Amino acid sequence: MDSRSVALIRTTFKAVAAEEGGAERLARSFYAILFTDYPQIRDYFPAAMDSQRDRLVKAIGYALDRLEEPEKLLPFLAQLGRDHRKYGVQRAHYAAVAESLKAAMRRFAGSEMWTEEVERAWTEGLTIIAEAMIGAAEKENTPPVWTGTVVERREVLRNLAVVRLQLDQPMQYAAGQYLSVQIPSRPRMWRYMSPAVPANANGEIEFHIRSVLGGWVSPAIVGNTVVGDQWLLGAPLGGLGIPRNTKRKMLMIGCGTGIAPLRAQLMAMAQRRSNPKVHMFAGGHHPCDLYDLETLSRLAVANKWLTVTPVSERAENPWWYYDSVNAERTWPGLEPRVTGQIGKIVASYGAWADRDVQIVGSPSMVQTTKFRLMATGTRTMNIRHDPLF
Repeated sequence: MDSRSVALIRTTFKAVAAEEGGAERLARSFYAILFTDYPQIRDYFPAAMDSQRDRLVKAIGYALDRLEEPEKLLPFLAQLGRDHRKYGVQRAHYAAVAESLKAAMRRFAGSEMWTEEVERAWTEGLTIIAEAMIGAAEKENTPPVWTGTVVERREVLRNLAVVRLQLDQPMQYAAGQYLSVQIPSRPRMWRYMSPAVPANANGEIEFHIRSVLGGWVSPAIVGNTVVGDQWLLGAPLGGLGIPRNTKRKMLMIGCGTGIAPLRAQLMAMAQRRSNPKVHMFAGGHHPCDLYDLETLSRLAVANKWLTVTPVSERAENPWWYYDSVNAERTWPGLEPRVTGQIGKIVASYGAWADRDVQIVGSPSMVQTTKFRLMATGTRTMNIRHDPLF
């Protein structure tokens, strides 16, 4: 696309989304138009649309910000296209989505802003996005979905569980990527989760899930999952993974279950003959939230290139946690636990100029940590995290 078309698209989207409640109103309007004009599409979506609406606006914003960076945008769209095969979508569905989005934008932009030139720019941009997704989906020869049978469910904390599944066939994914998952009790409610182990020929996979207060899916997984449940899993997504330059040192920063994709990478690296030095900061709110230090300890003891620093925001565990054995245990191979906000602690070491940096956690944790690192002089191009939606 030429720069003027890109500017027109960004300007109109930001003008609509920047108004108070504009992003939410745009999303609501889009889905209302889509389901009214194409009622057959409603069956592809969950009954509760709150998360879906929020994810839509963030995804549009992410794509629009990268229209002039095809080397970043096209791989992202290709992954989305492969993942969307799980819905059974066809080329006509993409056209319906494009027309509905333009209609919603036209409604809120108004006749003065929404000119014929703006409409042409949006048509061109949405066509590029759709063709990239459709092309990747049509070329893919892997299954649109995998079925995974729960073989173990282990409660680690009262709000956190480790679930292991046996896939109906092996899945190839890069350690560090994430997948969309659907559980039996929440049909059509796909949620993104990161495998905590590398891909393997046996088709075994493991997820670490924390129950989110008020969430639809995570409380059902943590509280109700039983051995024998069958989950559906979509194609792998995400840009995290072991860098191609194996000589460049790495900095990994993960909070809570955000350590899962980082742990998977460390396990994959442990199978190689040589690796760069890696410093991992594993964080949590309380000491008990550092739930997987035993695994990290084993990895650090066996691999001298790995340094792991546990971090907890608070020095004490909550009142409901009592474990006289593990409450203050020190693990071989790990640095002493540090108390404080993880981003501030990592930034106190300096700019980490020689490191490839990966950050995984909640959107607020990722952004705060990223800004703190940038303030110390860490180059933005060296910091990686997946889209925050």
